[in-house]
Amino acid sequence: MTVTSEATTAWKGGLVDGSGEVTFVSSGLGTFDVNWKARSEGSTTVTTPEELIAAAHSSCFSMALSLALAENGTPPESIDTTASVTFKPGTGITGSHLNVNAVVPGLEPEDFERIAQGAKTGCPVSQALAGIEITLEATLA
Repeated sequence: MTVTSEATTAWKGGLVDGSGEVTFVSSGLGTFDVNWKARSEGSTTVTTPEELIAAAHSSCFSMALSLALAENGTPPESIDTTASVTFKPGTGITGSHLNVNAVVPGLEPEDFERIAQGAKTGCPVSQALAGIEITLEATLA
């Protein structure tokens, strides 16, 4: 089965003085403001394309890691992943850093690192982001 997810953006104005709203169509979970100022300077009240990519990357990686750990015979009790996606005006998206902390009984740290690296490579969002540097910091809690 193939699943297609949709979001829409309604934008008004130019790049610098304009703004928009991103709506999650498939899930209906909400509408979020976007604008250039937040993207180029940061914001705690307006989202950015990079924040949306970070959400996709952290959730996809967590799923890939959960699968890989279960296939290893060491299913996780918990996985907490943060993705930090970097944007540089004039250059674009330059990288995504994954920071994962997991509780995995019976797994040695070096095995966790190896499995996490494999999940990073195998994660479909990582594959979609192949044009940027993706780094990983993996810790067993």
